This record gives sequence, structure tokens and C-alpha cells, in this order.
Amino acid sequence: MLGLSLSKLFAAEEAQPVNPAIRKRAGRAKSIIFLYQFGGPSHVDTFDMKPNAPEGIRSLFGQIDSAIPGVRICEHLPQTAKILDKVTLVRTVFHSMKNHNSAAYHALTGHAPPVDDIRLKDSIELFPAYGSVVDRIAPNAETMPTFVSLPHIIRDGSVTPGQHASFLGKRHDPLLITADPNDSGFKLPELSLPSNLSADRLQSRREMQRIISQQTRLLEHSATARGIDEYYDRALAMLSSSRVRDAFDLSHEPAKTRDSYGRTTYGQSCLLATRLVEAGVKFVNVYFDESIGGQSTTSGGWDTHGFNDTRAYPILKARHLPMTEHTLPVLLTDLEQRGLLDTTLVVWMGEFGRTPKINANISRDHWPSCYTVLLAGGGVKRGHVHGQSDKHGAYPDRDPVPLGDLAATMFAAMGIDPDTELRDKLNRPLPAANGKPAWGVFA
Repeated sequence: MLGLSLSKLFAAEEAQPVNPAIRKRAGRAKSIIFLYQFGGPSHVDTFDMKPNAPEGIRSLFGQIDSAIPGVRICEHLPQTAKILDKVTLVRTVFHSMKNHNSAAYHALTGHAPPVDDIRLKDSIELFPAYGSVVDRIAPNAETMPTFVSLPHIIRDGSVTPGQHASFLGKRHDPLLITADPNDSGFKLPELSLPSNLSADRLQSRREMQRIISQQTRLLEHSATARGIDEYYDRALAMLSSSRVRDAFDLSHEPAKTRDSYGRTTYGQSCLLATRLVEAGVKFVNVYFDESIGGQSTTSGGWDTHGFNDTRAYPILKARHLPMTEHTLPVLLTDLEQRGLLDTTLVVWMGEFGRTPKINANISRDHWPSCYTVLLAGGGVKRGHVHGQSDKHGAYPDRDPVPLGDLAATMFAAMGIDPDTELRDKLNRPLPAANGKPAWGVFA
């Protein structure tokens, strides 16, 4: 049946009422753009530098002033420094997972895995992605998808858990876009009808499918199948929706705008995220890269210690920091110019930070005990630093933010109660977030 693979990605459920207490203190964000920096950026080389630390801990990079008085950041982020007056730097995020897949799963869901193991596999028992939770609690009622993920499926060896709906069911999976938005021919063929199939013929096929479904007892026995009519109806609506097609059509953007984001996969993905929230998508995951990196100077994520030689620092200067410079400031400025920043929370984060101590290969190793996350828009304070790390950036010194609290903060920003009950495959009640919002980040 045409539309089966697409239709199972979508279903609308009745939105739950907003908790008045959450609404009073937060709840201004209509959408979240989650910029995931796979591999783990070094906080002490970017946004929490320690110039007075001894040699061997102090960054090899210099510092520059930023738009937040008294806050200095990496010298290779001059444009980012200028827009920090739009940002809250949360300098005390922490957890205990030291392996990429375990830590990434924790970062993508807000829930710790049962074990900290490099071999952690994706499983239906593990917790769903943030966007899937949003789709379960407060879905879009119209044709626009609630949750979109692009442009990769990330993995460290095996696929990293936490990228889909897991036990919430396929209906809450993201619309996954793995086509490259930077390609000249970028389009979404799954949102287009075959040339020999009209909308009327598609509707006729839909009616035939409905009759067949009514003549079986499948829906009485299969939890996966229950509600399949909703999936097909939503898919048909999307296939015929010009609003959905237009949201994904980057050709509508002026060349100057596209150039400003950078003609890279990541840059054009950030621009696409802007268009999607403008069209009403509530949660967009944008992955910096599909791998943790560490063996290339032209691709890969932030895992610089994989070189096993002294190229680790140069790749930051050659790839990671320029990519950040060419996207984050442009994204925040563009959102503000479109009138979207106040209602869009932008989250920039990785799965952990990096050790204060520089290792023998002139690099830094995994460090989940304290790192920095950037929040902007969506009702958070502008030009603010939340929390303080110790003198070496090793541990929180004031206002620690466990990863579960960060998850609760994101949900609260959207007016979603972090204590909202979800049910896993064993029908056990679980909270949407294992934590409490960091209220100090909100304006």
C-alpha cells in the first residue's frame, strides 16, 4: 500500500493541558532546535576556558571578549562571541557516562542507560528521544510533523540509542531526513506522488485499504496495528499538503541566506531547521555529523583524541570551530530577524565535555563530570551564565545541572510538565524527565 512507510511515522494525539505552574515560570517556546554535537566538544577550549590554570590544563587557544561582560571565549569563535548576548551558557551540566553511545543516549533522552558500555545497543526498552516525547504529549494536530530529525542516523560502531520513539511506538518516530540539504537536487521524494498516480487514485486506494482493515481482526490483536487508520490519514494529508512541501523546499531561500549558513551539509541542515520551525514543526534534531570523528580533518564529530597524535588541536581550528562559527551565530540571528527566536529554544550540546588535563597526544579525553551547554531563545535569559565550574573546569562549583534537569528544562520551556507520565512496554509509569527544571535559566 502506498504511504505505508511514511504513514507509520505520524499520528496526532490529543494534547494534554499545560501545567499552570510551568506556564507561569516558562512555557514560551513553541519549538526546539536541538543542535547535537556528536563526539563531545571541549568546554575548556570553547566556552569555559580557564586562563589561570597551569600549563597542561590551560587551553592552547587564546581568548577574546564576548557580548556578555566579563565572559571570554575561544579566540577562534569571534562571531559567536558577538551573539552571546542572546545566549545562556549553562556551565555545570554533568552525568556519569564515559562512553559515546551511553553518554549520547543519555544526552538525547535525558535518561541514563542501564550500563555505561561502549557496546550499548539500540533497544525498544530504552527511552525515547525528546522529540518523540513531545509528539506523544503535545503533537501537532495538523499535517505538519511534530518531530523531524536530520541529516544523519548517528552511530559509534552500532547505532546510537535515543534517536526514535522506542516504547512509545512507531507513530511517534521522527520524520527522518537523510538526504543532504546541501545537494543541488535536495528534495523529499516521499512527499511526492508518483507521476502516474493522482490524488484521487491515491484516495481510492486508501478506501480499499480501509475496507480490508475493517474485514480483519488485526486491529484487535496488534498494538502496532491499532490506530493504523490515523497513520494513513496523516500520510495522505502530508502528501497533498503544499505547506509541508514548501517547508522542506530550500530553493525558496535567497542565495545570500543559504550562503550565510555555509554551503555544507550541517549549515544547510540548520537553515532547514529554521524553515521547519517557521512552518510549525515542534522539535528538530540536527546532528553535526554521523560519527564521533577523530580520524579525519575533513569529516566527523568532536572526538579529537582519536588521532593518537598531535593533530587533535589543529582539527578543532580547521573544522569544528569554523563550522560552529558559520552556523550558530547565523542561525540565532536569522531566527531573531524572522521573529522566531522568542518562541524557539535552541540547544547546542554534546554528550560530554573534555578532561581539563591535556593528554600525551596533545588532546583531551572524555569528561562527563562538568561541561557547557548553550541555550538561546524560547524564554531563557539573554547574556547569562548559569552555574560555575571549579578553577580547572573539572566539576560544578555552583548551581550544578544534572542531565535530567536539563531535559526537564527543555520540556518546561515548551510548557510540558517534566513529570508527565509515560508508559513503557511493561506498562510501568515513567516520568518524561528524571529531573527538575533549572528555573534560573528562564527570564
